[in-house]
Amino acid sequence: MEDITYYPLRFPPIYQYRLWGGRKLEHLLTEKLPDGPIGEAWLLSDRDEHASVVADGTLKGKTLLQLLRQDEKGIMGKFADRFDRFPLLLKFLDCNDVLSVQVHPSDEQKQYIPKGEHGKTEGWVVLETQDDSLIYAGLTVGTTPQSLKKSLDKHNVAEHLHSFKPKNGDSIFIKAGTIHTLKGVVVFEVQENSDITFRLSDWNRTDKKTGKPRPLQVEQALACIDYDQINIGPVEPSPSQPPVVLSSDYFTVWKHSEKEAFTVGGADEPRVLVCVSGNGQIESNENCQIKKGNVFLLPAQMGACQIIPNGLIEILEVGIPS
Repeated sequence: MEDITYYPLRFPPIYQYRLWGGRKLEHLLTEKLPDGPIGEAWLLSDRDEHASVVADGTLKGKTLLQLLRQDEKGIMGKFADRFDRFPLLLKFLDCNDVLSVQVHPSDEQKQYIPKGEHGKTEGWVVLETQDDSLIYAGLTVGTTPQSLKKSLDKHNVAEHLHSFKPKNGDSIFIKAGTIHTLKGVVVFEVQENSDITFRLSDWNRTDKKTGKPRPLQVEQALACIDYDQINIGPVEPSPSQPPVVLSSDYFTVWKHSEKEAFTVGGADEPRVLVCVSGNGQIESNENCQIKKGNVFLLPAQMGACQIIPNGLIEILEVGIPS
């Protein structure tokens, strides 16, 4: 193991084409978007197919996985040896058009999870809305497997989906097994490190890029739906300071909205900072600027540090529960 002096590690986004995407991430991130509809920016990813790479400093060019293999204790602290990979995947989503009606398996539904993968519980923080914004989360009361199958046959699955009009700042928790989709919103998403999605319906549309409909996984989706997940709405933030806006067995998200100096990070554990508005400075052994769209990993070895805002700054801080 090398003797490494850690600093706040910045990771540039990894953009993803999605037929339901748009161009709104141009206003949130500074890195140029590729042509076409961009639906996702992967902000911190320890996945082989899309690996986050350090942007600056002495560790520039290292992937997140390389950092963990080089010095897991320095990055993960008290969580060293607990995970095979970094356990969370962070994204921005531009849901310009409606996503497919989908569901993710839980960790316990191993028959639907490839070897080495995990289930997928996730959460969203709404950053932008528009007039026709809509979030579908959970089923309507009384929905059964039989009634849901009938609605699929009639191409009217929406009649069994609970929906609400979101507003900026809403947080929504999507437990694995919860049927869901989004339309007309930009959100921050935190999830288990998994890329397993089962599409129940894709609104009978065609992908302009391929000229074909996207494949569905109806059998798997129906098997993984938790029919007790009904009428899911926004989460009430905790009264703590800073407030906890999302909490689960897999992740905790705090929201900082400050004009004065404040503390981020934790003793012997990694934290991730996602700046959604404003700018300022991270004061550490190597001071660095943080601005809208920036994503920084604070390695466990760093512990806590200070953010000095330049006016109002809003930061989502993501941690791993003990």
